[in-house]
Amino acid sequence: MLTRAWNSDLAYNFRTSPVALASAALALILLIAAAFAPWLAPHNPMDVASLSLMDSFKPPLGMADADWSNPLGTDNQGRDVLSAIMYGMRISLLVGFLSVLFAIVVGIAIGLVAGYAGGITDTLLMRVADVQLTFPSILTALLVDGVISAALPHTMREALQIYVIIFAIGISLWPNFARTVRGSTLVERNKDYVMAARVIGVPSWRIMLSHVLPNVIGPVMVIGTLGLGLAIIAEATLSFLGVGLPPTQPSLGTLIRFGDDFLFSGEWWVTVFPGLTLILMVLAINLLGDWLRDALNPRLR
Repeated sequence: MLTRAWNSDLAYNFRTSPVALASAALALILLIAAAFAPWLAPHNPMDVASLSLMDSFKPPLGMADADWSNPLGTDNQGRDVLSAIMYGMRISLLVGFLSVLFAIVVGIAIGLVAGYAGGITDTLLMRVADVQLTFPSILTALLVDGVISAALPHTMREALQIYVIIFAIGISLWPNFARTVRGSTLVERNKDYVMAARVIGVPSWRIMLSHVLPNVIGPVMVIGTLGLGLAIIAEATLSFLGVGLPPTQPSLGTLIRFGDDFLFSGEWWVTVFPGLTLILMVLAINLLGDWLRDALNPRLR
């Protein structure tokens, strides 16, 4: 099976694409740095007891008074910027993955039902999606986050904030998946294999899950890859605006917000390095998504 996968058209396309290889390598490096941050990071930025104000605003390597123990410098609390970035990537990637996964599950379910059932069900579900698509996803996420946060007791907000952010971002992305799956389902439902399944009495839910879903999952993979970059940016935007994750769970957006106060006072590294990391992460994910879209398009083969 591994040999067949290695010799497949998709694997060959990947091996012969320099952009795909470079973006995959960059994404893998960032993913490993985030996943193994507790073991790879030079310091633990979450350990408040280890921080010292005497170590604040150390410059990065290449500048005067730089320290090899803090290669990217420190922030106003004496926190190592490199370690904070590695821990921040963990939260940004976690929120991004779970948000897109939630959006995929909701979007596939609604798209399958709308496309397979048709009629008034299709019309109602797609009009809801159309209305939501008229609003920018970040505004939808802001609205959902604000409503849920206001409804939660004050003592529970910080503990549940990460789940609120995941739900807010995920609920803002589902229409893209729903419309894609619905369009593919409209094509698949009239094919012979679906008609045959209906004739022999296979239940509709089983036809959708066992027969239609495997044939519409390809476009979902592409949109999911591109949606991951959008979800990471959305989380960073919410955190930068101060309505995202609490300071006790700093993501890349939170680090950029903290460093923005010192950008024009000379301590540029506090915000520039987290910003560059965010750019590289999203760029690598988007390049992989673009490659996957082209690789799965039969017209480009």
